[in-house]
Amino acid sequence: MTRAHITLDPAFRVASVDRRMFGSFVEHLGRCVYGGIYDPGHAHANDQGFRTDVLDLVRELGVSVVRYPGGNFVSGYRWEDGIGPREERPARLDPAWKTVETNAFGVDEFMSWVAESGTEPMMAVNLGSRGLQEACDIVEYCNHPGGTFWSDLRRKNGSAEPYDIRLWCLGNEMDGSWQVGHKTATEYGRLAAETAKAMRLIDPRIELVACGSSNSRMPTFAEWEATVLDHCYEFVDYISMHVYYEESADLRSFLASAVDMDAYIDSVVSTCDYVAAKRRLPKGMRISFDEWNVWYQSHHRQQQESMEWTEAPGLLQDRYTVADAVVVGDMLLSLLRHADRVGVACQAQLVNVIAPIIAERDGAAWVQTIFHPFRQAAAYAKGTVLRLAVDSPRYETDVYGDVEAVSAVATYDEESGDVAVFLVNRDPDVAVSLDVDLRSLGAARLVEHQALSHDDPHTRSHAETVDALRPRQADSTSVDADLVLHAELAPASWNVVRLSA
Repeated sequence: MTRAHITLDPAFRVASVDRRMFGSFVEHLGRCVYGGIYDPGHAHANDQGFRTDVLDLVRELGVSVVRYPGGNFVSGYRWEDGIGPREERPARLDPAWKTVETNAFGVDEFMSWVAESGTEPMMAVNLGSRGLQEACDIVEYCNHPGGTFWSDLRRKNGSAEPYDIRLWCLGNEMDGSWQVGHKTATEYGRLAAETAKAMRLIDPRIELVACGSSNSRMPTFAEWEATVLDHCYEFVDYISMHVYYEESADLRSFLASAVDMDAYIDSVVSTCDYVAAKRRLPKGMRISFDEWNVWYQSHHRQQQESMEWTEAPGLLQDRYTVADAVVVGDMLLSLLRHADRVGVACQAQLVNVIAPIIAERDGAAWVQTIFHPFRQAAAYAKGTVLRLAVDSPRYETDVYGDVEAVSAVATYDEESGDVAVFLVNRDPDVAVSLDVDLRSLGAARLVEHQALSHDDPHTRSHAETVDALRPRQADSTSVDADLVLHAELAPASWNVVRLSA
């Protein structure tokens, strides 16, 4: 066992916790929509066709924002196909995922589902195969009160009041050669700027997200952000970031994935600040990390080779391990560490597709290992993110070199006095004996220490393992008379320590 020490002080603040950081993502991909959130023939479907067992788990997960309808899907999507009487909606080919889109579920159904789930919508517009006018049309349909073609059509379709959608994405991953309507940075930057200006003429209250790089490994990374923002910095509120990690026979490096995520965020922040300085602009650009997760893309590439044109095929149905949950937890810590710049974050995706929730065909809904760190962070990260002084042992990785074993973030709710300390032991082989100096709090009572770990971190989620792969109470944790917290962090573990004043 190795030792680590953390000093916690409420005076050292990063930023307030933005509830939009606990967002998710629903795309017309695989069984996320059809057979996931929407399944009219299921025993648990309500009169709108929404699965109520899935809705219950979404509420338990604590999701704040839901991005829709894509993702790669949006770059070939005609949003008006998904409104009006269902029997009149056309079926279309979706080239992004080689599926047949029935359009039985569209904007109006999504907004009804958002109301049921208690989440905020984040709508993406198609800047791949379409453009400025179609983006203005959907803003008018969703947000204008009435008296115009599109707003009156919404009223005719059953929604007398406007949806008042505030968050809008200006396309998706437009730097990617795989994207329908892929563009250069200059082409996209100009289009994003003009579309943003036009959309704001329809509704000046909206918040807009410009597409950043699809990931930091793109050959145009950083140059893309700099060029795009050079065109549209004044007209948008966020630049997007996307990242996925997967284990490739190197558990030690995989568990340290958030080291790369931290560096990625820092690079994008630096690029944004460079553009702001160059253009003499006082506004600090915020980040919308609207796709992030563990995703075994190598599995999907194998599946792609034999795909046929079908409706809602079972795509990207990864089953997650305890190690995956630890990495997801550490990615959440990376987001919280950057709360001064990350204003929106959406885990991709919500149901069935690389998801925390699985909805079986004609069966039950259940949760995967990655459900738990998200649920706990969404529930307990309140108030202000604190900057911690962490003295951690280190371990070697092939990909990232020598890294800290302990990753930590704390939040402090000044109103209640509650403190939550979120901890990951990345080292898969060695437990850590941890001391946390709480003296600056003046008083502290241990509420609980919940930990998720397993003797075999590759133990995988199945319906039968749900109860066995939940966080458990760590009974040996204590706070002594000198206000020092003592805890043991198991190898490859996710931990939440809750304290009360």
